[in-house]
Amino acid sequence: MISKLSQIDAQAKIAENVSIDAFSTIHNDVEIGAGTWIGSNVTIYPGARIGENCRIFPGAVISAVPQDLKFDGEDTKVYIGNHTTIRECVTINRGTKDKFKTQVGDHCLLMAYTHLAHDCIVGNHVIIANGVQVAGHVAIDDYARIGGLSAIHQFGRVGRNVMIEGGSMVSKDVPPFIKAGRYPISYEGINSVGLRRFGFSNEKINEIQQIYRILFVHNRNLSKALEIVEREMEASPERNEILDFIKQSERGVLKGFNSK
Repeated sequence: MISKLSQIDAQAKIAENVSIDAFSTIHNDVEIGAGTWIGSNVTIYPGARIGENCRIFPGAVISAVPQDLKFDGEDTKVYIGNHTTIRECVTINRGTKDKFKTQVGDHCLLMAYTHLAHDCIVGNHVIIANGVQVAGHVAIDDYARIGGLSAIHQFGRVGRNVMIEGGSMVSKDVPPFIKAGRYPISYEGINSVGLRRFGFSNEKINEIQQIYRILFVHNRNLSKALEIVEREMEASPERNEILDFIKQSERGVLKGFNSK
């Protein structure tokens, strides 16, 4: 049901079985997929592409122009996947000419007061807790968990199946499969609970743990530690993912908790 008290531009494309509550505003050049619910007092600006069976709670603002002084009115978008929940007062800005989009995947949960800036790419099954502030050009990979009131620096990256402690200042890239927190952001062990929850075997968890012992626990120079992992650890998709993430990091990765 679409409330008569909502304001919907005639050029917006609203699929069947979409529910829009009172006092929400849907601008032109917006597409909303079937089964999605839009709560009251939601504003969806041009460029939004919202998938099926999403839930967008009151006060959310989707696809506002970027808070970037270099933005010059270019045609950019926000893409929201299917089955994603956006809670109260979340703000998601559309992209700039860097990526021309901001994107959130399927089955994500963005809790209240999250801010997702321009050109961010969020994977599938990601949970971002209350009050998290994500700067522009950040990538958050599948199944990551970001604790409440954390802040992620622009151009940063958070790897797959990562757990970030609440209140963290994420100024460095966070490689996959680990827990991170403290100040400055540091390695706190592997995310063993999360990995078991998502079907990783004990053997695979032990392999990941051994890799990170070499990288971060033994307090070696990171370049030397990477050489040891490549030389001594049998190749596997997880090993290669960790190595590639660290080697490709532009901001540099966090330190081990024994590092000074």
